[in-house]
Amino acid sequence: MPEWFLEHSLIIMLVAAALFTFFWLFGTRGRLGMPAWAAPVFSVVHVVLGVAFVKVFAFLESAGHAQPGAMSLFGAVFFMPAAYWAGAKLFKRPAAEVFDIFSICMIFTLMCARVNCLVGGCCLGRQISSASMLRWPVREAELVYYAVFLILMVPRVIKKKTGGKVYPLYMLSYGCVRAVLECFRESSSPGLLHIAHIWAFISLTLGASIYIEISKSRDRKSFGRKNK
Repeated sequence: MPEWFLEHSLIIMLVAAALFTFFWLFGTRGRLGMPAWAAPVFSVVHVVLGVAFVKVFAFLESAGHAQPGAMSLFGAVFFMPAAYWAGAKLFKRPAAEVFDIFSICMIFTLMCARVNCLVGGCCLGRQISSASMLRWPVREAELVYYAVFLILMVPRVIKKKTGGKVYPLYMLSYGCVRAVLECFRESSSPGLLHIAHIWAFISLTLGASIYIEISKSRDRKSFGRKNK
């Protein structure tokens, strides 16, 4: 792999995420009433916010002792919804549409971040055995998860079949995936379980709760329309 790519992999991945976000937002701008010029602006803002959130969460997670450049992807998982909600309120757009459309951008960005982990050699899996140099492919498994989630969800978002459920489904499924993968990830914490398991449990619990609430709300609205 070219040395320049290794040295600038994070920047390259962030540019890739911004480009994807731009094309996605440009293609869906009509559903959000977004002018064409806003797509590149929000693309950059979205990536900058994501980077800020993962760095802040890493700082908080380590009680202020995070290493330079440390990032925790759970920062985006937990903090980005606040940005989406604030944006929906500020620009008076349907929250369900904002969450569904921007969730795809966030998930792709996190996938790029995990590719950077693969290139940079961090977030390794544990050695499969003391006699082997092979490690559990936790980063690769997470990338497969992102790819499958996007393949399943992107067509549904395009066809308007998600109704605000993309983000809670992501939180639920990602929490489950990370809870399993963290058992095989190398960590400075002793034992099989460590702090990321707490974040994973919170993520899947919140995701399940929000998904159930959205489903109940839609059922009530559907029942109300049928009985008019």
